[in-house]
Amino acid sequence: MFLGGLALLFAFLTWQAAVDTPLRRADERLGRAITGSRFPGGAAEFLADLGNFVVAVPVLVAVLAYVAWRARRAGTPRWWLPPLAALVALAAVPAVIAPLKAVVGRAGPPGMEGDGFYPSGHTATAAVAYGAAVLLVLPWLRDAYVRRELTIGCVVLVVAVGFGLIRRGYHWPLDVAGSLILSAMLLITLTVFLRRVGRTGGGRQDGS
Repeated sequence: MFLGGLALLFAFLTWQAAVDTPLRRADERLGRAITGSRFPGGAAEFLADLGNFVVAVPVLVAVLAYVAWRARRAGTPRWWLPPLAALVALAAVPAVIAPLKAVVGRAGPPGMEGDGFYPSGHTATAAVAYGAAVLLVLPWLRDAYVRRELTIGCVVLVVAVGFGLIRRGYHWPLDVAGSLILSAMLLITLTVFLRRVGRTGGGRQDGS
């Protein structure tokens, strides 16, 4: 039911991004205000760069290798399933984002040429890559505090990437919001799958 609600919200935001509506006009005013804010441009550029494919994907690959090594060493049945599922989730990002960009055809902020800015691919790459990495690591962590702080840190990091993209004028806020919702749907689906795999002996859940 929660996934259905997110899907409806994403469909609504996509509609708003595709046509001239009061929400889209307000979104563009907000985007211009954030771009003109005093937040340091260099810091915003650094945050935006964390959503680049060449940054986010190697992080996930490193975590995949670590988790696979831990699971295989522990003799976990079907130890390869969780890493493979994470890779599928990441591969779904361009497979879903690219057609949506073509269909919506939203123009970018001032200074950005062309269209196809909704939803933000950089935001989705960061959210799914870092989010999937955390989901894979969590079962191997004993300390509840560490688990909680790692999850919070991941959320803050992804939101910071989105903010950096808006501040640097690469995307409108609605581009980022829609991408975050889409990414949440992918990560929830991955979470459900990983839990089922864990219950059937395909992944370690005791952190040992």
